[in-house]
Amino acid sequence: MSGHNKWSSIKHKKAKEDAKRGKVFTKLIRELTIAARAGGGDPEGNPRLRQAMLAARAANMPADNIERAIKRGTGELEGVTYEEVAYEGYGPGGIAVLVEVQTDNKNRIVSEVKKIFNKSGGSLGEPNSVAWMFDAKGLIEVKCDGSREDELMETALEVGADDLEPAGDVYNVYTQPHALLEVTEALQKAGYEILSSNQAKIPKNHVKISGRPAEALFKLLENLEDNDDIQNVWANFDIDEGEMERILGD
Repeated sequence: MSGHNKWSSIKHKKAKEDAKRGKVFTKLIRELTIAARAGGGDPEGNPRLRQAMLAARAANMPADNIERAIKRGTGELEGVTYEEVAYEGYGPGGIAVLVEVQTDNKNRIVSEVKKIFNKSGGSLGEPNSVAWMFDAKGLIEVKCDGSREDELMETALEVGADDLEPAGDVYNVYTQPHALLEVTEALQKAGYEILSSNQAKIPKNHVKISGRPAEALFKLLENLEDNDDIQNVWANFDIDEGEMERILGD
């Protein structure tokens, strides 16, 4: 099966553990702060901020935390200035990996990313070495019982989605980047539980992987995901579900 679909459902399980340590909130707060700095503190006039607030609420972030993050972005409260940067490289098995970062120290994070790649048998690449292998999409992860798949598909397409794919007990709804917020809000209004809603990089093609290279790749992805400065990790691997479960032990 597509590695992206399986990996997304695994990340949700991991997110529950991360939430206990505040890691999910840390990344959401950075996005709120950057969005407010870039486009102002009014979500009605700042679609990126409105999207970030929606994601924060989906993660059950307290309203006070959201408000403080926005005020740091607008300068009403003192805070750290974050920069956005992307790193590209290859993981074990020749898998293309795209890493999206929000950091207050570019020198530190590039060193950390390079170390993570090297430790897992991968290598950091030059700009645009793998970015061309991914398409920009909106990605909404919806909690939905399998019996309601047809209903969800019909609703999603009616409100402007491009496609829908199952990933365990989660459904990935894909949109054009500019339609992400509109489709997310429409699905919420239709009564669906939104687990996440983000701009995504979806692989154009997938590379089959198994065995030890797959084990090393998953360690690489997990280590990247665990870094607070790293917002998103995208990779173009394809793996059999049984092999994925063997490696990850679920």
